[in-house]
Parts: sequence; structure tokens; C-alpha cells
Amino acid sequence: MHTAGDEDLYLQQAVVFIEDAIQYRSINHRVDTNSLRLYRWYYSRLWQWGLGLTIAVVLMLAFIERPSSFSYTSDPRFRPPPWEPPCGLTEGIEIVCLVIFAIDFATKSYLIGWEEFQKRKWLMVYILAVSASVIDWALTLSMYCDQNLRVRRLIRPFFLLQNSTLMKKTLKCIKRTLPEIASVILLLALHLCLFTMIGMLLFAKGEKPKQNGEWEAYFRDLPTSLSSLLVLLTTANNPDVMIPAYSLNRGYSIFFILFSGFGSYFLMNLLTAIVYNQFRGYLLMSVQASILRRRLGVRAAFEVMSCQGRGQDATHSEENVERVRVDASLQVMARVQMKSYYRQAIIKRVQQLSDGFIQWEAFRRLFDELDKDRIKEHPPKPEYNSSLLQRLQLVFSHYYVTVVGNAVALTNVMCICTILVLDSEKSIAERDDYCMEVINCFFILYYLMEMSLKILAFGWRGYLSYRNNIFDGLLTVCLLVLQITIFATYRLPFPKWNPALPGLMSLWEMVRLVNMLIVVRFLRIIPDIKLMSLIASTLVDLVKNLRAFAGILVVVFYVFAVLGIWLFQGAITAPGQMSVMSNSSMKNITVECGSYEQLGYWPNNFDDFASSLVLLYNVMVVNNWQVFMDAYTRYTTEWSKVYFVSWWLTSSVMWVNLFVALILENFIYKWDRSVMCSVADVERTGYETTVQLMFRAHHCSDGRARGIQDEA
Repeated sequence: MHTAGDEDLYLQQAVVFIEDAIQYRSINHRVDTNSLRLYRWYYSRLWQWGLGLTIAVVLMLAFIERPSSFSYTSDPRFRPPPWEPPCGLTEGIEIVCLVIFAIDFATKSYLIGWEEFQKRKWLMVYILAVSASVIDWALTLSMYCDQNLRVRRLIRPFFLLQNSTLMKKTLKCIKRTLPEIASVILLLALHLCLFTMIGMLLFAKGEKPKQNGEWEAYFRDLPTSLSSLLVLLTTANNPDVMIPAYSLNRGYSIFFILFSGFGSYFLMNLLTAIVYNQFRGYLLMSVQASILRRRLGVRAAFEVMSCQGRGQDATHSEENVERVRVDASLQVMARVQMKSYYRQAIIKRVQQLSDGFIQWEAFRRLFDELDKDRIKEHPPKPEYNSSLLQRLQLVFSHYYVTVVGNAVALTNVMCICTILVLDSEKSIAERDDYCMEVINCFFILYYLMEMSLKILAFGWRGYLSYRNNIFDGLLTVCLLVLQITIFATYRLPFPKWNPALPGLMSLWEMVRLVNMLIVVRFLRIIPDIKLMSLIASTLVDLVKNLRAFAGILVVVFYVFAVLGIWLFQGAITAPGQMSVMSNSSMKNITVECGSYEQLGYWPNNFDDFASSLVLLYNVMVVNNWQVFMDAYTRYTTEWSKVYFVSWWLTSSVMWVNLFVALILENFIYKWDRSVMCSVADVERTGYETTVQLMFRAHHCSDGRARGIQDEA
């Protein structure tokens, strides 16, 4: 017979296993009483949020450390000496973060045990990362913070990676996808080299200097030729690269059209298709493993609760013992940390069982509630005795009131647009604010009336249960407060009303703020148009549920920014005393057209962490990225091109194609789900989409995976 302590331990184990299943965690960890308490504390919201905050703080140190980003501009011509933290400030913050990471590592290692620890490569690298960071930190203090090459800056992004299971899976998928991507990149390289050789033969230096424009600008030598065609592959220098030759003979355009057409429109799009197909397949398999973890966690909870049942009734046969008591299940569900509406749904299904016991299949199906969408129930409408109020409630709770409100919002935006077009050539003093203010007052009164009558029709709780109403209500209140402020400051509008500035904000600035809020309020139409609502919800889901991919981009940006500072900090210096030159003197400076200097790209540099991030983003967009590559080639060496090409391959080729593939997958999934849903259904239903749910349909259609689930 089991003692009361054993029964309580079984309940604790079942609670933890179900929490593991909900969070797709492994159940390979210690299950004694003290370890379970520590385990639940470790995965509590407080510790996990604290750990996330620690990771954010240690990453943000790069903005404060030398070279500091604390200056109002990154332009070396006008940038004042930035604020530099005193020695020991950032180091003190960092050592606290490293201590927290050490505690996190020690706790996690203890909970999973030595045998499981040996299988976790990420944990082994974790302790190495913390140790290397502490050693580098000690070296910094020993040099009185005068250490320029801080290796631990490159280690910091690892702490972000190891804290996210889905980011690890994504990296694993990218690793497995690399061979297919490498084959296309190899084909791109062959395409580039072939056309480079042909180009150097076509545009060789001739006897007539006037016909050597193409050779001089773009095909002077092998590195220049490769760079010119590589940039053309991204279309950033099209049609500039072909103009010197095209002006001599229109036939030369065939060379450039063939190169960019085959490379940009065939090979690059083929790369996107391969990334979409291969990565989606690997991510599907990875997500299937997460779903199997859930099934395994549920099965483990069932087993330990069955052990409790064996202690209660030892006379049952083995077949009858494979069940759990209903009251034990209710106790477990009451202690599990989960969202309340899922708990209520599972408890409701448990209470519907009348025989007092739950078999395995029924127990497993209980947790199918976790995969269902949450249906948001709106509170009942208030009941009125007055016939007038009943009629108003009937009218203003109708869907057509929303349609009329959208039409009024559209009319308001069109009025603002018309007045802005008419006043576009006028100065602020010449504008007639009277018309604009009268129009705004009329529409704000309508918005206030609409909000009040909707509150009357639905009640406060019913009104606030719709997200669109919350959005409208907040903006309407802001508009009303601003309008009252205008009246209090400038009095009521009248013809030729153009008062002088008596406060911090001029009348025009306040009216402009009102108009901007009105334009933002016009976004209320998005949920009422099915396709727009679908696109908007796809973007929201990407922000909410695909944080792992954004996290990997943060890691890549961080690493390349640190490398850029190491390699190119201070490489580009502005002309001496340019900031104090007169405009006429600056005009006399001769620079090449389209160059870094002529375009005024001085703020784009690697002099601090913040400006490095902006420069990397500009290169990722690939518009004029050849300007940055050319500038750093001139100011440093030809080898700087390796850095910029590596960043282009990593960000623009790899990550952007990956993100496009994920947008396609998420949009197709949402579209398939919404084919049978009306706009009202979309408003009524709050979708709880996760990456796991996005691939669940494919997972359930896989017979082999389904068989493994049944065995688990």
C-alpha cells in the first residue's frame, strides 16, 4: 500500500509532467519531491522573465560600452565626443548577468542529471561560454577597461540562442538545409564567374580612350569585374553598370540582360523555392518531435496517476489498473500552471465522466482541448424597460452601424486629404485653420456619439469585449481630450480664426496631431474586410509566434556588428574641419558622383554599435550597397569586400528568403482556415496560433508519426 506521502508525490509528478506536455518540454529530469519544487520554480514565470531580462540587459551593453553609441548623431563631421561609461559600470552589470547565467546553468544541469547532461551539447557549450566570458571580463578589469578587443561580445548572442528551444530547432533546420542552398549558391558563383570572364573579354581596354568607359569603371581587373556583376545580381547598380557600353552599341545590352535575367529572376527565385520546400520539411519534422513530447508527457502523467490507483485498489487486474481516478485528475488539473480557459475546458470534460475512472484513451483526448481555438464569448446585452432604449439598442447593435462608421471615417480622411492638398503650398501663417477645425469638431462629435450609443447598446463589458471598440474608444477619448485642450487654449473657432501661439504647442501642431489620430483611427476598417483582416492577422501571428526567427536575425546582426566594429572602426574619417566650412567652400570639394562622399553617407559607419546596425540594415536592403563596399575598399583593403558579401549572403539571401518562405506558409495556413469563416466569425474567434499548430495538420496526416504517437 502507498502512503499519503507517496500519493502526494505521484500528484506532484503528474502536475509537472502535464506542464511539460503543455510547454513541449522533455520529461527526462529528476522527479523527487525537492527536485520537482526546484523544477517548477525554475520554469516559473518569475525566473523565466528574469532570465529573459538578463539576456536583454547583457545584449544592450554593446550600446553603452566603448565605443559608446550615446551621441545624438553618428555623422563624424558633427558628432560630439560621446558619453563614455566609467570603468567598472558596465563590467559590474555584466558580472551580475554572468552570475545569473551560472546559476541558470547549474540549476538546469542538476535537474536533468549527469547522464542527460552528457547528451546536451548546448549545455556543454553554455558552461564554456560563461567561463570564457568571465575570463575575458577579468582581462578587461586588469587592463583598466582599456581593452578594445572584447571577445565576450561575440559570445553574448549565444545566451539568447540557448534559451529558446525553437531557435535551436530553427538553427538545426538551417544546418540541414545548407547543402541544398549551397548547391544553388555554387550555381550562382559559376554563373557569376562565367559572365565575369565574358565581360572582361568583351570590355577589354582598347586603343581609343573614349571607348574605354566600361572597362575603366567596371571591368578594370578581376576583383572589380566580379564586384560589378555581383552587385548587378542584386539589381542595385542597374542600369548604371551597362550605360557606358550601351551608349556605344545597343548590342552590349544583351550581355547584361542575359546575366541579370537568368541570375536575378531564375536562380534567386529558385533559391527561394528551395528554402521554402526544404526548410518547411525540416521544420515540420522538428515540430513533430515537439508534439510527440506532449504525448509522452501526458502518458507519463497517466502512468504515475495509475500508480496511485494501484495503491488504492490492489485487487484489480492489470487491465483494470490502467486507469486513473476522476477526483485525482481534478486535483492535478487544479494545480497545473496553464491558461484558465483551457483548465476549465478540461475540468468540464472530466466532470462529465460518471463512472469515477478515466481510461488511457479518454485521458489522452482530454488534452486535445489545448489544440482548440478559444471562442471568445461576449457578455449578454443589458435589458432596458424603456421602449425607446430598446429601439436604440436594436439599431446600434446592428452590424450596419459599423459599416456606416467606416464610411464616416473614410469621409473624414478624404476631407483631411483635400485640405492638405489645397494648403500644400501655403505656409503655416497663411493656412485657414477654421475650416479644418470645424470639420474635425463635427467628426469628433460623431465618433463620441457612436461610442456612447454602442456603450448603451452593448453595455460597458460588452463594448470592451470587442477589440475594435477598444481601439475606437481609446482614439475617440484622445481626440476629445485634444479638442477640449484646443478650446481651452484658443477658444471656439470662428471665421478668420487664427490665434497666436500662447503655449508650448501651436494651433497647427495640435490640429495636425488630431488629424494624425483620425488617420490612425481609419485602420478600424481592416477587420471588416476579409482579405485585409487575413493579411493583418498573418502579420500579427508572425510577430507573436515566429519570434525564434527574429531572434536568429538579432544574433546575426549582433555578431556582424561587433565584427564590423573590430575591422572598420574609425576607418572612414570626414575631411578636416568640414563641419566649420562655409557652404561655398564645401561646394568646391571635388568628389566622384555616386560615391560615399558625394551621397553624404557619412552617418553610415562602424564607429559604434548603433550606427553599425543601421549600416548593416542598409546593406541588407541592397539598395546602393555597392557604395558602402566601394568606400571601405578604398579606405581599407580589397579584402573588406569579403565582409560585405558574407553579410549579403547571410542576411539578404539566407534570412530574407527564409522569412518569405515562412510568410507564405503562415498565410496559406491562415487562408485555408478562413475559407469557411465569415468576417463575423473572425471577430468572434480569437485564434491562438502557434508554430506547432501551424504544422499540426501535416503531422496528423503522417501515418508513421501517428503510429509513434499512439505508442507513446
